[in-house]
Amino acid sequence: MDKGKPLDGKTALVFGVASDTSIAWAIAKELSARGAKIVLGYQFRYHSRIKDLAPTLPNLVAFERCDMLKDDECEKFFGNLKTPVDIVVHAIAFAPATAFQGRLIDTTQDDFTTALQVSAHSLVKLMKYAKPHMKNGGSAMTLTYLGGVRVCANYKLMGVAKAALEAYVRELAADLGPDGIRVNAISAGPIKTLAAGGIPEFDLMLDYNKAVAPLRENVSQGDVANCAAFLASDDSKMMTGQTLYVDAGYSILGVPPLS
Repeated sequence: MDKGKPLDGKTALVFGVASDTSIAWAIAKELSARGAKIVLGYQFRYHSRIKDLAPTLPNLVAFERCDMLKDDECEKFFGNLKTPVDIVVHAIAFAPATAFQGRLIDTTQDDFTTALQVSAHSLVKLMKYAKPHMKNGGSAMTLTYLGGVRVCANYKLMGVAKAALEAYVRELAADLGPDGIRVNAISAGPIKTLAAGGIPEFDLMLDYNKAVAPLRENVSQGDVANCAAFLASDDSKMMTGQTLYVDAGYSILGVPPLS
């Protein structure tokens, strides 16, 4: 193995690329740069944004439609997958716009179901389909946010969904550990992406995070991608069920600096 390509010979499935600002896209590029072959699964509604983007990725093996909520698309995607899988990246999250409006007590059952199915249960479903292709074990990871463990203004129902996602990470780590499959999460600080655009006053969140985080910086997609590459590599082979914070230290704060 080329020491400059620590993921050489490995294949990564990456789900959740929605645009060139997606964290998933940064992760796919970083894994590719480190030698991994990349298989991208995408939702149809994002095809127009990424159809010209995907072919620019070095080591791209396949670019296939796969909505994790649709069994027929999952069966077709994984039925066409002929290569063993070593790395799985789950960057799928969604809640209807109405879930960010009004008070949490007004959350509808439909909005709850949608947010939890797409943002949390899709990880379990993805691993169910990926596991038969991971006979040599491997590393799976997902993306979460501080709102899963603390109340974050305007995050509302997505905080509940991320809490469920992080619980799934722990349970899946225990369930899949005997198969040699590790499952971890990356909790990133706020990053301006297509998905973040649906959160009210997101720019204020960015400004506040930069003002009070110990490192006095906002993280970038590339910062998260570097952490993902670590989790994908054998350097993290004894880590599973963990949530790693890439947030310039914001998550350690109780009362931030007052002046």
